[in-house]
Amino acid sequence: MAKQIQAIRGMNDCLPEQTPAWQQAEAVLRDLMSAYGYAEVRMPIMEVTGLFKRAIGEVTDVVEKEMYTFDDRNGDSMTLRPEGTAGCVRAGIEHGLLYNQERRMWYMGPMFRYERPQKGRYRQFHQFGVEVFGLNGPDIDAELIMLTARLWNRLGVSEHLTLQLNSLGQPEERAEYRQALVAYLEQHQDKLDDDSRRRMHTNPLRVLDSKNAQVQALLQDAPVLSDYFGEQTRAHFAGLQSLLTAAGIAFEINPRLVRGLDYYNLTVFEWVTESLGAQGTVCGGGRYDGLVEQLGGQPTPAVGFAMGMERLVLLLDTLGLVEPQPALADIYIAMMGDGCLSAGFALAERLRDARPQWRVMSHCGGGNFKKQLKRADKSGAAVALILGEDEISRGEVTLKYLRGQGEQESLKVDDIVGHLTQKGF
Repeated sequence: MAKQIQAIRGMNDCLPEQTPAWQQAEAVLRDLMSAYGYAEVRMPIMEVTGLFKRAIGEVTDVVEKEMYTFDDRNGDSMTLRPEGTAGCVRAGIEHGLLYNQERRMWYMGPMFRYERPQKGRYRQFHQFGVEVFGLNGPDIDAELIMLTARLWNRLGVSEHLTLQLNSLGQPEERAEYRQALVAYLEQHQDKLDDDSRRRMHTNPLRVLDSKNAQVQALLQDAPVLSDYFGEQTRAHFAGLQSLLTAAGIAFEINPRLVRGLDYYNLTVFEWVTESLGAQGTVCGGGRYDGLVEQLGGQPTPAVGFAMGMERLVLLLDTLGLVEPQPALADIYIAMMGDGCLSAGFALAERLRDARPQWRVMSHCGGGNFKKQLKRADKSGAAVALILGEDEISRGEVTLKYLRGQGEQESLKVDDIVGHLTQKGF
């Protein structure tokens, strides 16, 4: 017997029983993007490897350890996208969407990272992202955060999320701070874990994000990034805080908040929860004003955020906020007897033509009356329309209520649409 083939570890199926929760979240996201005037963009899931090396940074964990990279048949290095921002910027540059223009875009789709699979984190995961180009003030940063706050309200999770805020300053300010931080860490190498020692010279700001309690204790006396900010950086961060306060959005300043990717500057933010255990970040983003130029475009200010859909759906499920699974059908058509199949399909199409909003399921696979009604009940339909040879000869259909709304009755086929409409279907 052939060995059963299973899904690749960390790349999960989303089964029919699970998809309603995803559709619930996706529908809210799509409506919200439309309400704010954002347009959808769809990028390929595979790009040339150099795009991510240039955008994310060659010494980041993503590029060093997590990317799915391979040579194609021409010997060119390709990578399944580990995040969405780089591809969105590439598309914007390639199609002339960014220079001297304001663009507000969103996307949703699969990303790929070779990580240890765990609850809420997978090797193929799905991400929703928003990117805005051409605006450099704190006002658009504030709008994105307000947008996410409205999302949590609509999903009913607001009280379970906390906004953390920080500024990474400008590259030159961060470079000066980096020197001071590395000098401090070098003096205390014996108290660093292996991961922090490795990052100390390659990506030292990520040490601030260490989950090691001893490292965090050591960082209490480390240099503080905000001490290296210039006047413009301070004004930008103060402006953002003022706008959020005026909008009634509470936040915490977290000076240890950094991003795992190299391209961020100024504003960074995360929405975190304690309802999912260790995997507490639901949404993260910030400003990346230098990335468009870094990838070959004209200097263009930019800001965005992304959230993992698996984690968002997990939060809804954990909090009991997933809406009940809808019925598969409103109307189920049962057909019994020779020559009834074509008449049943014709009736089903007639109903769909008349009322596109009706969900009509036709019985397939034969079986007796009892079996067909059992299938009808399982579909969740409110009514079954029964067609037999007697009904066809009379030009009628038998209407059977499956949810206790009334007695079984016979109706002319030409009257069925009006009758069901009158009943509120």
